[in-house]
Amino acid sequence: MISTPDGAAPRVRRTATRLADGRELFYFDASEPYVSGGATRSMIDSRVPGAAPSSGSMRYDLLTGEWVALAEHRMDRTHLPAPDRCPLCPARLGREPGEVPAEDYEVVVFENRFPSFHGPPDGGPTTIDGEGLWPARSAHGRCEVVCFTSDHDAAFADLDPGQVRTVVEAWADRTAELSALAGVEQVFVFENRGEEIGVTLHHPHGQIYAYPYVTPRTIVLLDQAERYAARTGGHLLTDVLEAERRSGTRIVSSGTHWTAYVPVAARWPIEVHLAPQRDVPDLAALDEAERSELVTVYLDLLRRLDRYQPGVDRLPYIAGWHQAPVHERRELGRLHLQVFSVLRAPGKIKYLAGSESGMGAWVNDTTPERIADRLRAVGP
Repeated sequence: MISTPDGAAPRVRRTATRLADGRELFYFDASEPYVSGGATRSMIDSRVPGAAPSSGSMRYDLLTGEWVALAEHRMDRTHLPAPDRCPLCPARLGREPGEVPAEDYEVVVFENRFPSFHGPPDGGPTTIDGEGLWPARSAHGRCEVVCFTSDHDAAFADLDPGQVRTVVEAWADRTAELSALAGVEQVFVFENRGEEIGVTLHHPHGQIYAYPYVTPRTIVLLDQAERYAARTGGHLLTDVLEAERRSGTRIVSSGTHWTAYVPVAARWPIEVHLAPQRDVPDLAALDEAERSELVTVYLDLLRRLDRYQPGVDRLPYIAGWHQAPVHERRELGRLHLQVFSVLRAPGKIKYLAGSESGMGAWVNDTTPERIADRLRAVGP
């Protein structure tokens, strides 16, 4: 059973098993007879055991100070299969065997078959071609897939609150467990939706990456937060949220525990952040009240996004949970969600061309205030 942060009765049962190739899989159930243990999801993967997931490597880019993962085995990953061959659907009669052995499930999490990061740290750094300028390491860490529902045709915004709460419990559980793995420095929970984003499986699902380093985006944020603290004595992310709440201009919605707002320097044609009003480092640290309200505010936010552009029923987006690093400068981090879309208008994509991709110099085709106005207008 999963223990709750405030000691209340557990609401979700986690059941662990292994797939035929040795990868771990976890069922998360909040309904009977599963939550009490009266019944158990199928634990037997009937497929012929395949090769274990491959581990890639990383090379250090001396020009940027960033690690680049090389995972050539991902070239062979499943790409837009027919619905009856979807590997994330349950193992029902007449279906192509997939990754989930059970005939049905609520939420399921398993190790990615084609991971960018995999396994424990092995050995120390090496070099490419014997050149000290080019350090290399194993791409250790872990990548997991989170299936939000067994319904292939659903979207996250279609889920009922009970199902979303189970997803939240799964996110928190995996964040805590992955953060404890040797060599893991940061855990990133995210969902990609839509072919415009690069999705290769349409079944509603997200992913979790346990990185062996603190990611470049987070390092920039931590550097800014460190300088801000030295200058003002304040916490950068906390003070930004409080400033947005004081202004109110870009607030989309606000509850007792959470606030959704468009950041003052939004880069994307549609972008919104969702942050807890209490200083919280990661999903695992959310208390019972915060988890409960998160269900409501997150569903509301996703449904607003789907109504944002007339004629677009399901907005393509990336929804990523920024969490404090596991070790390095953890006190400077703060949990927040960033949701953004590349769709600047129906049928028109915001491509990251010369200025953005080549120089990292962003140009937005709209203003944060207009984004916030529209998100408020399409609310309930």
